[in-house]
Amino acid sequence: MKVKLWSRYLLGVLFIAAGVNHFVGPAFYVAMMPAYLPWHAELVFISGVAEAALGGLLLFRRWAVWAGWGLIALLVAVFPANVQMALHPDFYPSLSTTVLWLRLPLQAVFIAWAWWYTRPEG
Repeated sequence: MKVKLWSRYLLGVLFIAAGVNHFVGPAFYVAMMPAYLPWHAELVFISGVAEAALGGLLLFRRWAVWAGWGLIALLVAVFPANVQMALHPDFYPSLSTTVLWLRLPLQAVFIAWAWWYTRPEG
């Protein structure tokens, strides 16, 4: 199915880009870290590596199922940071409050998208 193939490539590239962005603009990601979590910079680094690596693995059919499950776990793990953003819009003056709140259900879309690749082909 070509739609599934090309959308898998798209999601993979999106996550690679997002992962790389953790290193290009780490301050944005550090600011979204909930205060109760330690090692903000280190967690941003780890999540950036995970996003880029899982996005890269998603590009290969052989690894797509594992990458899909990994992305689901990652999206669940970083969800508190997205909640933190929505609850503290003053930390993100360049983003509207609406955008910050819309990021929350968007995570469910990304989870469903990644889940699609955990299902058998055909």
